Amino acid sequence: MAHAAFGRVVVLARRPLPADLRHPQLQTVLVEFDRLDSRPDAFQASHVFCALGTTIKQAGSRERFRQVDYGYPLRVAELARAAGARHYLVVSSLGAHPRSRVFYNRVKGELEQAIIALGFPNVTVIRPSLLLGDRDEFRLGEAIAKRFAWTFPPKYRAVQARDVARALVDAAVEDRPGVRVIENRDIGREA
Repeated sequence: MAHAAFGRVVVLARRPLPADLRHPQLQTVLVEFDRLDSRPDAFQASHVFCALGTTIKQAGSRERFRQVDYGYPLRVAELARAAGARHYLVVSSLGAHPRSRVFYNRVKGELEQAIIALGFPNVTVIRPSLLLGDRDEFRLGEAIAKRFAWTFPPKYRAVQARDVARALVDAAVEDRPGVRVIENRDIGREA
């Protein structure tokens, strides 16, 4: 998603982006997330968008899930803050809370707290419900949510990944100081 407010976008990725995602303003930096410290140049930015995440099933264990959904995003935040970034925008989850009984939501809530504690002038947390969009693998829950989305209250309704991205870009452009939380029901309604 190109935007006139940003002259250059750097994407940290494990592998090259598909050809249809390439853009003249987009620079891909290939990284090993276990070795983020080896690329300090990659964190020279005013705004950092973090959409790292997996599922416990894909990760293979709770420990590996925690590394991907807490350890890597927090390390990105630490390196970006040290390099002078002023706004950290992170995709969290509906129900995120550091004292949640649900492991997934607890990890997301702990990450939110840890990022806020780093002292960024601006932090935006977006808490979507189930994310809809193109995927390489079939997900039964997503297929059901697509079919019956209209029956769910807005608080829980599945949202398109592109709407989450749009809300994050809008928040970055607005650059509101302090901590801002965009709840699922407000995705697509943010001004």
